Amino acid sequence: MSAALLSSPGDADERAQIRARVEAAGTSFYWAMRLLPEPRRDAMFAIYAFCREVDDIADSDEPAAQKRQALDSWRREVAALYEGRPASTIGRALRVPVQTFNLRRGDFLAVIDGMEMDAIADIRAPTLAELDLYCDRVASAVGRLSVRAFGVESEAADRVAHSLGRALQLTNILRDLAEDAARGRLYLPQELLQAHGVEAGAPPAVLSHAALPLVCEAVAEIAQRHFDDARTIMAQCPRRPMRPAATMEAVYRTILRRLRRRGWRRLDEPVSVSKPVKLWLALRYGLV
Repeated sequence: MSAALLSSPGDADERAQIRARVEAAGTSFYWAMRLLPEPRRDAMFAIYAFCREVDDIADSDEPAAQKRQALDSWRREVAALYEGRPASTIGRALRVPVQTFNLRRGDFLAVIDGMEMDAIADIRAPTLAELDLYCDRVASAVGRLSVRAFGVESEAADRVAHSLGRALQLTNILRDLAEDAARGRLYLPQELLQAHGVEAGAPPAVLSHAALPLVCEAVAEIAQRHFDDARTIMAQCPRRPMRPAATMEAVYRTILRRLRRRGWRRLDEPVSVSKPVKLWLALRYGLV
């Protein structure tokens, strides 16, 4: 891709719009993205903006049919992107990263498919296999796009995306149990609910069950194994380009540890990592 295209005024304006959107979102990923050189950072901002856009569709209050239509429009935009004629600001922001970093169409489509799982009906007590598929689509697929934007195209990097994506998503699920229940959603897997005698009924009833902590701990153990696998596999990858992945692993591992320390009774008590801690982790894993 030519330097002229990378620096043209229109592209610069659109990149600024995308960057502002990411900053306004307050995502934990922002600190990891800032470790990247500018072209790769812009790629990650565009990937994040795409994910946020389709996630907002899935989480909207529109009827399921309308959500499906909106997601289908993004499938068409992905097709247009790979044909070199994207129509949206986000699509145009992705044009250079797709060509420069060899981002795969299938990963963008997998993210849309994952959001459609949320859009067509509220997910309630999926099977472990369904939950794993959901995590692969909404998180690990994002990881597969991300590692290429970081500059690593290897089987090991894709395996990091596989494990780290699942670890991050399961941590999000455990962190957002009460918020999801208010939406009518319950991502705790039915096999673990059944194993601990919890009927997979209305989400608020599940969250008030006496055995809920046992179910949550079982999910936390799965997340912990994925974190450990991701860290082990990351050692097989070049260290410098994978610094953002290492930062995210550290941030979310900290969140999971704090969730387990808080316990599974005070679900309305928020658990997060402060900006100073995120910055410290970014510096530690970005510079060491």
